[in-house]
Amino acid sequence: MQYRILVCDDDPAIARAIGIYLRAAGYEALEAHDGPEALDLCARKSVHLVIMDIMMPGMDGLRATEILRETQNIPVIMLSAKSEDVDKIDGLTAGADDYVTKPFNPAELMARVRSQLRRYTALGGMAQPREASVFRTGGLEIDDAAKSVTVDGEPVSLTPREYGILCFLTRHAGQVFSISQIYEAVWNETAYNPENTVAVHIRRIREKIEINPKEPKYLKVVWGIGYKVEKLHPKLPG
Repeated sequence: MQYRILVCDDDPAIARAIGIYLRAAGYEALEAHDGPEALDLCARKSVHLVIMDIMMPGMDGLRATEILRETQNIPVIMLSAKSEDVDKIDGLTAGADDYVTKPFNPAELMARVRSQLRRYTALGGMAQPREASVFRTGGLEIDDAAKSVTVDGEPVSLTPREYGILCFLTRHAGQVFSISQIYEAVWNETAYNPENTVAVHIRRIREKIEINPKEPKYLKVVWGIGYKVEKLHPKLPG
């Protein structure tokens, strides 16, 4: 299938240039120049990935991504002239899956696009699974065939990265993994200073699956070592 990628940048020249790179790589490219236009296109068309500029007048890319995340889990790559860690954390907190700073290397951007699409097809349910696997701990249930998560029977919407982390830890419930181990297992690449990246995703997962994120029942930190999903007896119906 041909993947459709939306490029949102208030600079038409940049959006057009990225679109040229995408089409040369075999993708279909859509262009938007502000947050509301990007959200409208995502609502009306089947979009598989978004490249979102942060600094835009009116609704910026952070807010647009937060709104998009309310209904869709497609990968989002943030594009920004800012390279400080705090800016990257803001992007990840808003729901982005990756972050690229301007000026960017077109080859690197295309590599990140391919990487995100591979994870989306594997974790987002676009590809047919080879076999069904269901993992349970307490009231938390992950159906890895359907790529779905429920807590006490209520569905939970996760991004592909969030799903990857939670599924990995739940599949090995009770086992503690370091931040580097989690990053390398989910991102499938060598970890270089992954602490902030993983911590942001862990916080977002807790906000979605825990009654009280500050006192988590499922996803716990083991100070000085890493994180684990607690191994609990499955919750009985009724």
